[in-house]
Amino acid sequence: MANSPIAMLFVLLIASLKLCICFRYSSILCECTPSGYLRGKTGHCNTEHDSDCCKAGKMYPQYHCSPPLTKHTRATMTINSFAEGGDGGGPSECDNQYHSDDELVVALSTGWYNHGRRCLKNIKINANGNSVLAKVVDECDSVHGCDSDHDFQPPCPNNIVDASPAVWKALGISGSDVGDYDITWSDE
Repeated sequence: MANSPIAMLFVLLIASLKLCICFRYSSILCECTPSGYLRGKTGHCNTEHDSDCCKAGKMYPQYHCSPPLTKHTRATMTINSFAEGGDGGGPSECDNQYHSDDELVVALSTGWYNHGRRCLKNIKINANGNSVLAKVVDECDSVHGCDSDHDFQPPCPNNIVDASPAVWKALGISGSDVGDYDITWSDE
């Protein structure tokens, strides 16, 4: 009986559920679901790149996870200035530095940032028929927000590659397309 197809299926099902729970995913499909909600507070918010600003009392989802990685992970690319005084807020998490808008740099949602394990490594971004290598310098925090440390912006969604203007330019994306753009990415 231990080698029967039903027993094997049961073992795989239990292993999948344990893996999903371990990585804070839900269901057999390991869908990344909110781990909580953050009540919004308002304050000074830099809207340089049409950044979303927190609204008092609004509930924002928080995520400790991001969708599973593949060779071509689907994501939404947003635009962010990592320069001092830019809409990115303080210096980057990975190197405690500011970065020029001419540098090919990105921030990744909390799950993909993976506690800094991708810090200062390149990822390959594909969009608009082009690809570019960009260095991970920051976390797009999917858990915290609506405070001065996060420029009173809400937590990031769980599927964000927040890219400098240089990344957008290198991908040949400009004008009205800049803002939210469907991309794929992978570790280099």
